[in-house]
Amino acid sequence: MKRRFIASRIPQANLSTTTITFGRSIAGNARNNPLAATGVVLVIVFVIFALFAPWIAPQDPAAINLRARLDTPSRAHWFGTDELGRDILSRIVYGARISMLVGSCVVATSLALGLIIGSIAGYYGGGIDRFVNVVLMNAFLSFPGILLAIAFVAFRGPGIFNLVVALSLGGWVGYARLVRGQVLAAREREFVEAARALGASDLRIIVRHILPNIIQPVIVQAAIGMAGAILAEATMSFLGLGVPPPTASWGAMLNDGRAHLFDAPHLVLFPAVAVMLAVLSFNFIGDALRDYLDPRSRIEAGL
Repeated sequence: MKRRFIASRIPQANLSTTTITFGRSIAGNARNNPLAATGVVLVIVFVIFALFAPWIAPQDPAAINLRARLDTPSRAHWFGTDELGRDILSRIVYGARISMLVGSCVVATSLALGLIIGSIAGYYGGGIDRFVNVVLMNAFLSFPGILLAIAFVAFRGPGIFNLVVALSLGGWVGYARLVRGQVLAAREREFVEAARALGASDLRIIVRHILPNIIQPVIVQAAIGMAGAILAEATMSFLGLGVPPPTASWGAMLNDGRAHLFDAPHLVLFPAVAVMLAVLSFNFIGDALRDYLDPRSRIEAGL
C-alpha cells in the first residue's frame, strides 16, 4: 500500500513542477519583453470588448439624444457624446467588434490564399512559378492595395463581406511571396526527398512535411498583418466605404468627428487612441514572436 501511495503521488508532483516551470517561463518572458506583454493585454481587452460588447457598453451605441450632443467627458458619459448625443465609449466598445472581425477575416483569407498560391509556385517551380511570381504577384503589387480595395467597394457597395474581400485582394501577395521563398528552400531538404522516395503524394509532402517547417515566419507575418488590416479597415470606414451606419466603427467615428476637431476634440481623440492601441498591440506581438522564434535572438536574450 505504501508503494502504491508513493507511485500515485509522483505524477501529481511532476504535473505541479511542470506547471510552475511553465508559469515561471511566461513570467520571465513578460519581464524580458514588457512591450509584448502590454500587446497581449491590449489584444485580450479588445477581444473581450468584441465578444461581450452588449454587456460591457454602458449605453446603446445608436441611441440618439440631441439634448446631450457634443457633451464633454463626464460621469454620465465617460468619453463624452458625439454630434447626435450618442455615447462615445459605447461606440468604441462596439467598434472593437468590427475591427477585430474584419481584421481576423482579412488575415485568415489572405493567409489561406497566400499559403495555397505560394506553396504551389514554390514547390513546382518552372513555368508555374514564373507565372505566379512574375505575372500574377507583380500585377497585384503594381497597384496599391488600398486603391484596389476602394475600387472594389465602390463597385460592389459597402458591407462587411465586401470590405473583407476588398482588403484581401492585395493582402495575399505578401504571404504568397513569403511562403514561396520558404517552400523553395524547404523542398530540397533531406526529409522532403525521403518522403518523396517513400511514395508520398505532393499534397501530403506540402501539408505534412513542408508547411509545418515554414510556419514560424508566416505566424509572425500574420500578427503584423493583423495590425495592417485593422488600420486598413479604419481607413476604409473613414472614407465612407466601410460598414454602413449606424453601425459603430472607429474609422467612421473619426470621419464624423473631424468637423468638430476644435470645438469638441474628444470626438476624434478617443477613436484615434483606440486605433493606435490596436495597431501597436499587434505590432508588439509580431515583433516579440519574431524575436522569440529566431534561435539567435533567443540565445542572445538568454531564453
